[in-house]
This record gives sequence, C-alpha cells and structure tokens, in this order.
Amino acid sequence: MISDIDQQFAAQRNYMVRTQIEARGVSDRRVLDAMRSVPRHLFLPENLRRLAYDDSPVSIGYGQTISQPYIVAYMTELLQPEPTDIVLDLGTGSGYQAAILAQLVKTVYTIEIVPELKKMAETVLEHLKYANVSSRVGDGYYGWPEAAPFNGIVVAAAPGRVPEPLLKQLADGGRLVIPVGETFQYLEVYTRQGGEIKHEKNIPVRFVPMTGTAAGDRP
Repeated sequence: MISDIDQQFAAQRNYMVRTQIEARGVSDRRVLDAMRSVPRHLFLPENLRRLAYDDSPVSIGYGQTISQPYIVAYMTELLQPEPTDIVLDLGTGSGYQAAILAQLVKTVYTIEIVPELKKMAETVLEHLKYANVSSRVGDGYYGWPEAAPFNGIVVAAAPGRVPEPLLKQLADGGRLVIPVGETFQYLEVYTRQGGEIKHEKNIPVRFVPMTGTAAGDRP
C-alpha cells in the first residue's frame, strides 16, 4: 500500500515534471518518465526533503549540491541515452543523476571525489535496487578508463576546460555533456564522430567548480 506521504511526493514529482521540465521544452518521453518515477526526495537529508521538488538546487553538504531538476532533465536529454548504452556519471553527489540514468541505460559508472558523499549515494542507490550502477571514489578528471569507451558521459561540476581523458573515453557516436568555465559557464556537448570531435555550446549554467586535477588545469 502506498502511504499518504508517498502519494504527496508522487504528486509533487508530477507537478515538477509538468511545470518545471516539460514547460521549458524537455520532450524526450523516456527522460520525462524517469524524472516522474525516481524519488528525488530520498536523495536529500530528511530535514531537507520538503525542498526536493522545488525549482532550484539544494545543498547536500561538503560544498556540493543536488542540481535543479530542470538541469538534470535537460542534461540527460542532451546525452540522448539509449537502453543499450554504457554511461559515465562524474560527480555522483547525491546519486540522483545516476538513478535517472539507471532508468534509461544498460550500465552506469559513477565517480565521486568526496568519500562521504559516495557512501551516502551508494546507500540510497542500493536501497532503491539500482543493480546497474557501479560507483567509486576518484578524480573524475581521469574518467574510468577500464570501463571505457562510453556512449555518454555527463559531468556535474565545471572545469575551466574540458579534460582530455574524457574525450578519449567516448565511443564513436558518444556524447559528453559538461558545464565549462569559471566566472561564466556554459553547458557544452562534445560528440565523437570517427576521428573527430564536434562541439556545441548550449545554455549558460552555474555549477560548483570541478576539484582535483581540474583545479590546477585551468587556462
């Protein structure tokens, strides 16, 4: 039996998708269904769950945030995920983006540089039985070479410039969706087509800076 509180959160999710995501132009039905089904509130501390479906990012501690729902949906749509894809999620944070991807692709690899966040995210993902997600602590700048190539890579922190190892880990036809910049950031998409990398710049965004190696690799 679904509890009253679960019904309330489900209603909030439906409202979130309708007014924050569909209304802004995200139209991929699989992405919208994933956003409706994943219980975003479970990826927040209990005292902040009332904010889970607001149109804004929410702090999760350690200087990190769970991204605004629209941005999660938009970045996921830009990735163009397919059911057979293997995807890399950099900056696990709360684990919410990994959960959305787990609904849409075959396998998700996710890396978090803060051990405490990795542990918390892993606990929630296991509780929700996402068996197709593998996580580890590490510096996302270097990707996950043993699991490459990836059909998609999505990054939830902004480097000053795109890490070269991530471009090298894209499969043919693979897409990297990443915020890039310091004072001014843009969401950018890099697509591998044969031996070439094609680039497109999208909307302005505001993400936390990528730490680790990227912090010393700024132009």
